[in-house]
Amino acid sequence: MAVQIQSITGMKDILPDESPLWQKVETTLKQIMASYGYAEMRMPAVEYTSLFVRSIGEVTDVVEKEMYTFDDNGDSLSLRPEGTAGCVRACIEHGLIHNQERRVWYTGSMFRHEKPQKGRYREFHQFGAEIFGISSAEIDAEIILLTNRIWKKFGIGDHVVLQLNSLGSSEERASYREALVAFLEQHKESLDEDCQRRMYTNPLRVLDTKNEKVLEILQNAPKLTDYFGEETRNHFDRLRAILDANGVKYEINPRLVRGLDYYNHTVFEWVTDLLGAQGTICGGGRYDGLVEQLGAQPTPAVGFAIGLERFILLLQSINAVEVENPVDVYFCAVGDEAVRQSMVIAEQLRDQISGIRILTNCSGGNFKKQFKRADKSGALFALVLADDELAKNEIGIKNLRVESEQLNVKISAVAEELKKLLGVN
Repeated sequence: MAVQIQSITGMKDILPDESPLWQKVETTLKQIMASYGYAEMRMPAVEYTSLFVRSIGEVTDVVEKEMYTFDDNGDSLSLRPEGTAGCVRACIEHGLIHNQERRVWYTGSMFRHEKPQKGRYREFHQFGAEIFGISSAEIDAEIILLTNRIWKKFGIGDHVVLQLNSLGSSEERASYREALVAFLEQHKESLDEDCQRRMYTNPLRVLDTKNEKVLEILQNAPKLTDYFGEETRNHFDRLRAILDANGVKYEINPRLVRGLDYYNHTVFEWVTDLLGAQGTICGGGRYDGLVEQLGAQPTPAVGFAIGLERFILLLQSINAVEVENPVDVYFCAVGDEAVRQSMVIAEQLRDQISGIRILTNCSGGNFKKQFKRADKSGALFALVLADDELAKNEIGIKNLRVESEQLNVKISAVAEELKKLLGVN
């Protein structure tokens, strides 16, 4: 017997029983994005490695350890570990953001070679949005309001918390970085190995440590807010005022940072305590320096990304979403001519009733076996056709979810009868 091939560790199949929830989530997200006037962008899953080196940073875990990188006839290519870099690259390449505003969204698979955990896989899915050409606090507020609408739409608003911070301008952060490194050097011996490494390569990420001993030391560290100028303070105050006016609650988290220099001003995350250590389901912020870093004119930019696996885990953990059964009608037929005509009638019904979902029995068997299949399918109704009904130009309609007598109607009238029973036009 041949050895059975299984999926790659950390790359998960989404099975037929799971896909209706994924479809509902994706459809709802697309509808919400359309309601804000955002357009879809689709980027390739493979990019030149240099794109991610320049955007994510050469001395980051993602680039150094987690990317799937391979040689392609002398070119170094990588599977995308996130969506922003590819979106910026595409917008620059096709002239979509030069001296103009642009609001786009995207969704798709991302890839990182890291230890799989609950809600974290080596192939995972993100839903994200990026806005270019607008520098105001109002657009920062819009994407937070947009994400807040997503949680409300799915009924999980009480299970997520908005954490908010400002990183200031690049100049303000550079001054703060010097002061933070000087402080950390005084406590170098008390820092763990990871923090000692980050102290010089990415010192702001030290603030994001989970080490309790280091956190205690950081209580006395200089504060980034002490380096803010009037413009930064006004930007953050305007953002908060809009959130307050819309009733969006938030926590100021001074430890919420991004390590790369092109990030500035607003940074935010939506977190939950229902998923254990993987509690962040959405993160975003402003990155005004990235477009220029990738070779175009300086362009303000802000965006967010939702980890769909974690989002769906959260929905499942509180049974937040009811998913419709994928089948409305199961067509049972016995007898050679009845089976042939059932295929004809099913096609006619699909023409006559928009969106109807009909599962035809193509496996033979008597009515008892077919009704078992119909019940297992989750269909609401069964259509019943045998040679006897066909001779009378009739078809049976059986309610599979409510105990009742079978209804027999003329074949020409079955479409109208199903419309009534299904409540559709």
